[in-house]
Amino acid sequence: MSDIAVRAVDLGKEYQIGVQQEKYRTLRDTLTATMMRPFRALRGQLPDATQSLWALRDISFEVKKGQVLGIVGHNGAGKSTLLKVLSRVTEPTTGFVELHGRVGSLLEVGTGFHPELTGRENIYLNGAILGMKRTEIDRKFDEIVAFSEVEKFIETPVKRYSSGMYLRLAFAVAAHLEPEILVVDEVLTVGDAEFQRKCLGKMGDVAQEGRTVLFVSHNMSAVLRLTQETIVLDHGRMVMRAPSAEAVDYYLSAGHAKAGERIWDEDEVPGAGAGFRPRALRIRDQRGRVLETVRSTEPVTVEFEYQLDKPVTGLRCGFYLYTMRGEPVFTSFDTDEQALFEKYTNRPAGRYVSRCTIPADTFNQGRYVLGVNASSYRIRRYFQDERALEFNVDPTGAPGMQWSEPRPGPIRPRLNWTIEQVG
Repeated sequence: MSDIAVRAVDLGKEYQIGVQQEKYRTLRDTLTATMMRPFRALRGQLPDATQSLWALRDISFEVKKGQVLGIVGHNGAGKSTLLKVLSRVTEPTTGFVELHGRVGSLLEVGTGFHPELTGRENIYLNGAILGMKRTEIDRKFDEIVAFSEVEKFIETPVKRYSSGMYLRLAFAVAAHLEPEILVVDEVLTVGDAEFQRKCLGKMGDVAQEGRTVLFVSHNMSAVLRLTQETIVLDHGRMVMRAPSAEAVDYYLSAGHAKAGERIWDEDEVPGAGAGFRPRALRIRDQRGRVLETVRSTEPVTVEFEYQLDKPVTGLRCGFYLYTMRGEPVFTSFDTDEQALFEKYTNRPAGRYVSRCTIPADTFNQGRYVLGVNASSYRIRRYFQDERALEFNVDPTGAPGMQWSEPRPGPIRPRLNWTIEQVG
């Protein structure tokens, strides 16, 4: 008996863009279109022009039974299209898919729900679509409702549910009705933080039960925690399949190579800063790669490049670090150390890079903002950009990650603890 749950062979999906459905044309429409055709041709607006877009191209892979496979890629890489083909929501243009087992899909909020039916009725409807017997659904019903936390509204038509309630019930149904293959797109971002943790915990349980899971997410921590192997998509093609740690490293370095960098154009620099011209601000990992997402367990380098058109006295260049909510984390300048302050009190004209390294095990999970400042203390401000660059922190491997609970605060230091039995 084969141990393959999913087999995709030369999958391709082509869409026609710029195509509008032909409506009923009156005599006036026909005459108007005929008269306007020469003018449209002059403007390059011929009505019959169409373009094709290959959302997927030459995708082939196999997933074994009980395997959890991650799928990552930038927006528009083809992730959701691939899951829709695998879930039989849409047909491929080329190639074919073999599915060995019942498929449960969670592609977007409320997929497969009938808005006029109640929550209870939709649970039974989804179970029937999956091919389950009523007795099987009865056995899981209370567990589904408890997980979704919509007990008070279970007899209410789902068209009256909020998006969060929709998501809770949809995920509960998909995860609890025991499909052999579970397909989950990046819909967990709709729920609140507590519900996201609950969903990820449930997906971990599903994986341990030996069911096959295809998981799309932009949360690299979740991908690394839940999956053994990961596929990287880029512009509709599969560019890598590897162990998840290797695939995530490739995705973060290749897919976001320019995202961790801010370059200022000449027209962005105010005239008041004459003599000082900011060039670029970059976030680098310990390998020197410019990235938007860095790991909390590795050191991070902040690099500020600038040009001095004339000598400057007393210059200090540095950054402010904030959370996305604008809460200050810390501030640092390149001449905070007395020795550097004395050495660079007078800086000749030229190009400079002020660089500092933030130690490993500093950041907590989240997104952060860097603002930059170049000034002579209490004399002159040459340049300031309070939201120059944003970056993400992946907490994989950080202290306490064995528990799914959130750690409040923007920092997550690795402290030295000792445990001593004294009695």
